[in-house]
Amino acid sequence: MSHSLSPRRYGPINWIGLATLYRKEVRRFLTVATQTVLAPMVTTLLFLAVFVLAMGHSTDLVGGVPYMEFLAPGLIMMAMTQNAFANTSSSLMIAKIQGNIVDLLMPPLNAFEITLGLALGGLTRGLIVGLSTAAAIWVFVPLHLAHPGAMIFYAVMASLMLAQLGVVAGIYAEKFDHMAAVTNFIITPLAFLSGTFYSTERLPELGRFLAHLNPFFYMIDGFRYGLIGHADGSLLLGTIVLIGVNLALLVGNYLSFQYGSRLRP
Repeated sequence: MSHSLSPRRYGPINWIGLATLYRKEVRRFLTVATQTVLAPMVTTLLFLAVFVLAMGHSTDLVGGVPYMEFLAPGLIMMAMTQNAFANTSSSLMIAKIQGNIVDLLMPPLNAFEITLGLALGGLTRGLIVGLSTAAAIWVFVPLHLAHPGAMIFYAVMASLMLAQLGVVAGIYAEKFDHMAAVTNFIITPLAFLSGTFYSTERLPELGRFLAHLNPFFYMIDGFRYGLIGHADGSLLLGTIVLIGVNLALLVGNYLSFQYGSRLRP
């Protein structure tokens, strides 16, 4: 019996291709879990140890809780988001340098499916690192889960935002020096100046104003609210900012894959 040859129909979304790309991204970082999951957890514990030694037995309250309980959510969020960024940026950068970027561009995946698959892979790594880091910190610092729904929402939105920023960096960086520059001069400063290690309520008025212009502030502030029940800023504004930034990045990355030439061999 003969079969006529014709293009395969996938429907509005190629779910098979999208799932395959997502699994590829997840397996890529799980294959080296010691480097991608265990190492960030150890680094975060070292941060915690340094602050414990620096603060000694201080009983200062920040946000109505002991300082270490205030600090823990910021450390977890920093580990989570930095690894979400690293996953997508390194995936694209390595593919470009090794010359196998065609393996991403040639399959029957449209720009939206590529963008979503990469972003979900980065999101997954961020959440796994966040969970493992939280479990390790919980041994030393009590985490109360004051508002679990808010904690989950901000964890997902923050990891997704950094994963999409990683896609932007991976598309436009031409070598690893460019990637390091993005991390050292954009991601890390924004994370450190967003209230990760301190309450913005203790800053002068100008400092608080500048902090509230930083989108990283809202992801850390909302996540901290989910854990300890205290927020320095407006949760409604934070929700709007994170949703808006994620949508803008999604559209921008879609257009980059659809019309850009940076990834073309």
